[in-house]
Amino acid sequence: MAAHGDYIFYADESGDHSLTSIDPAYPAFSLSLCAFRKSDYCSRIIPSFLSFKFKYFGHDAIVLHEREIRKQTGAFTFLVDLRTREAFMEDLTALVGRSRFAIFAAVIDKHALKLDLFPSNPYGISLRICLQSAFRYLEKRGQIGLVHHFIFEKRGTKEDQDLELEFRRIVDGANDLRIRFPEFNIHFSDKRTNSTGMQIADLTARPIGLKIVRPTQANRSYDAIAMKLNNYKRFARPSSGVYAP
Repeated sequence: MAAHGDYIFYADESGDHSLTSIDPAYPAFSLSLCAFRKSDYCSRIIPSFLSFKFKYFGHDAIVLHEREIRKQTGAFTFLVDLRTREAFMEDLTALVGRSRFAIFAAVIDKHALKLDLFPSNPYGISLRICLQSAFRYLEKRGQIGLVHHFIFEKRGTKEDQDLELEFRRIVDGANDLRIRFPEFNIHFSDKRTNSTGMQIADLTARPIGLKIVRPTQANRSYDAIAMKLNNYKRFARPSSGVYAP
């Protein structure tokens, strides 16, 4: 059996992948795949997020969920206070910004998507782009031949089965590189497991999608992570409706 690689990957999405029911306020699907060097993840990132949770909640059982934070619901109702919310968001944005990790992202503009060029659904398109980028990233770091684990949030039995099937198709060679990624392994995790990596992926997916949907809108969460995007210097608006920032 091959040895385990130095990196761990966590993924989360923003928006749904339906092309028939499109939210006019957010007509996009965004997938964020975050890569952490395990040594950094264990020694720096997890302790930093635990300290943040103890500061604001007094315990570490809280799960940082972007939607609940944004809507100020659940455990985050205390954020209705403007001053508290500003301090919380400033600390959280700074924490994510200074954490060391790379992001492989894909955003689908549902209105602009050219189905003749991309017949797959938005999730399948995004997954292929992100896994290919992850392979190239690992290749540059001498990590090919080692086992790598990709953690996705559980969504439901059918959804998870469909995603696993698509993941295995891509790593078996159904990708633009026309090569196999045999050491890529998929796992599903419930958000309640309180994984720091899953929470970071959740916190990054929507800001990346918003950069496409509303490019001129102030977006401090995106600004904090922009340099972590694998293709940051090639950020552009293609005519196909598929973005790989």
